[in-house]
Amino acid sequence: MLHGWDNFFIMAGTAAATLIGLLFVAVTVGTGLSTSKIVHGTRSFLTPTLVRFGGVLFLSLAVLAPWPSARPIGIILSLGALAGLAYQIKVVVMRRKVGFVLLDWHDWIPYVGVPALGSGSLIVGAVGLLAERSFAPYAIAGATALLLFSGIYGAWDLTLWMIKNRDKT
Repeated sequence: MLHGWDNFFIMAGTAAATLIGLLFVAVTVGTGLSTSKIVHGTRSFLTPTLVRFGGVLFLSLAVLAPWPSARPIGIILSLGALAGLAYQIKVVVMRRKVGFVLLDWHDWIPYVGVPALGSGSLIVGAVGLLAERSFAPYAIAGATALLLFSGIYGAWDLTLWMIKNRDKT
């Protein structure tokens, strides 16, 4: 059912892997940030961004594997999407605990709304894959794009935040 989507998932997986590498470069540049407050702030943005990129990489690799049927990949993607939603709830709780990382209302869209929509789209796509529906590849591709772009936004925001707070150490 995912035949013909190889190039899309190869590109998405390559982008995710490359962006993971660049994220490590950005963190290395910011190693001078050592105060406890700044470390907690960096962690509350870095880990979710890394998880999103890793999720896109895993999703792409799983979809590209030569499965004997759509059932195993549908189950794997369903479980991954449910784990993504659970992790998103944990991220919201973690960010609310870190008192100085208060997001404006418009920041909740890329940090919470887009990843949740991506995980929801992945659930719909995985269920559609199990039910052999024609919309399934589009929902999975949409989820992949949403999670990738959410990670890009998070990495960009993290980089700007580290630059802004570099002088505060």
